[in-house]
Amino acid sequence: MPTLFRFFATLAILAGLVFAGMFALATFVEPTPREMSVSIPASKLQPGGR
Repeated sequence: MPTLFRFFATLAILAGLVFAGMFALATFVEPTPREMSVSIPASKLQPGGR
Protein backbone atom coordinates (compact mmCIF):
# COMPACT_ATOMS: atom_id res chain seq x y z
CA MET A 1 0.00 0.00 0.00
CA PRO A 2 2.84 2.53 0.40
CA THR A 3 3.14 2.78 -3.39
CA LEU A 4 -0.55 3.62 -3.74
CA PHE A 5 -0.26 6.24 -1.00
CA ARG A 6 2.75 7.79 -2.72
CA PHE A 7 0.82 7.84 -6.02
CA PHE A 8 -2.14 9.64 -4.44
CA ALA A 9 0.17 12.06 -2.65
CA THR A 10 1.88 12.88 -5.96
CA LEU A 11 -1.49 13.44 -7.64
CA ALA A 12 -2.61 15.69 -4.77
CA ILE A 13 0.57 17.77 -5.00
CA LEU A 14 0.20 18.14 -8.78
CA ALA A 15 -3.47 19.12 -8.40
CA GLY A 16 -2.47 21.70 -5.78
CA LEU A 17 0.15 23.16 -8.11
CA VAL A 18 -2.35 23.40 -10.94
CA PHE A 19 -4.90 25.06 -8.66
CA ALA A 20 -2.28 27.50 -7.35
CA GLY A 21 -1.26 28.38 -10.92
CA MET A 22 -4.85 29.01 -11.97
CA PHE A 23 -5.44 31.13 -8.87
CA ALA A 24 -2.29 33.16 -9.55
CA LEU A 25 -3.30 33.75 -13.18
CA ALA A 26 -6.81 34.79 -12.20
CA THR A 27 -5.54 37.13 -9.50
CA PHE A 28 -2.48 38.79 -11.02
CA VAL A 29 -3.22 38.96 -14.77
CA GLU A 30 -5.41 41.87 -15.83
CA PRO A 31 -6.93 41.71 -19.32
CA THR A 32 -6.54 44.78 -21.51
CA PRO A 33 -9.84 45.99 -22.95
CA ARG A 34 -9.83 46.86 -26.64
CA GLU A 35 -12.27 47.71 -29.39
CA MET A 36 -13.80 44.98 -31.48
CA SER A 37 -15.46 45.39 -34.86
CA VAL A 38 -17.32 42.72 -36.77
CA SER A 39 -18.23 43.22 -40.40
CA ILE A 40 -21.70 42.00 -41.32
CA PRO A 41 -22.46 41.14 -44.95
CA ALA A 42 -25.08 43.34 -46.63
CA SER A 43 -27.22 40.29 -47.38
CA LYS A 44 -27.76 39.78 -43.66
CA LEU A 45 -29.11 43.33 -43.31
CA GLN A 46 -31.78 42.95 -46.00
CA PRO A 47 -35.25 42.05 -44.58
CA GLY A 48 -35.91 39.22 -47.03
CA GLY A 49 -32.35 38.07 -47.70
CA ARG A 50 -32.49 34.63 -46.12
